[in-house]
Order: sequence, then C-alpha cells, then structure tokens
Amino acid sequence: QLQLVESGGGLVQPGGSLRLSCAASGFTLGYYTVGWFRQAPGKEREGVSCISSSDDSTYYADSVKGRFTISRGNAKNTVYLQMNSLKPEDTAVYYCAATKTPIGIMIPRMYGIWGQGTQVTVSS
Repeated sequence: QLQLVESGGGLVQPGGSLRLSCAASGFTLGYYTVGWFRQAPGKEREGVSCISSSDDSTYYADSVKGRFTISRGNAKNTVYLQMNSLKPEDTAVYYCAATKTPIGIMIPRMYGIWGQGTQVTVSS
C-alpha cells in the first residue's frame, strides 16, 4: 500500500518557523516528484513547493519564495518543507503528494498519492 504521512504542523506565532516532514511507505519517494500543497478554509488547494525526481530541482509559489525551502532527506524516503518567517496567511492544512511525472509541477490533479494533511496555524 502506497502511503504518505505528514508531520510537524502546529501553532506558531507570526515570524516563527516550522519544519514539515513527509514520509513514504510502500514505495521509494526518491523516484517521485514530491509536492507540498495547502488548503485554507473556503479556498482551493494550491501548490506551495515541489522537488522534481529528475534532478531534484525545486520550485516555489511566489507567496512563499525566499521563506520556504523544500529538500529530500538523506535516505531519500522523506521530504521536508522548512517554513520560516511564517505569516497568518500561511495558515492552512498542508498536504504532501507524489507523482511519477519527472518534472517540477504544482498542479494537484497531476499527483496520485496524497497524505492526510497536517494543520499549520500562524497566530499571535
């Protein structure tokens, strides 16, 4: 069974940091392009960042560029999203997802394996 499990969400003050983890079971995440998406109440799911399977190129939404960093773990079966300088508008449920498409792409329908999501709340 192919599974992704996110962890690391929580409540943080504006300006704070969190690191989200996405761990795979049943398959090798290093062979997949991995994306992080988020969905706030009443809004559509949007792409935040992704890392390609072809050459580990990274991509970011304009809203998080310079603040978030995506990376793969040494064992290649975990992907991280380091989130710094968090803002209230970053509040959402964050999902990781995997696709065999080898290029960086942040379109949710292109991803076939999804985690259950982790809540990130940025508030004072």
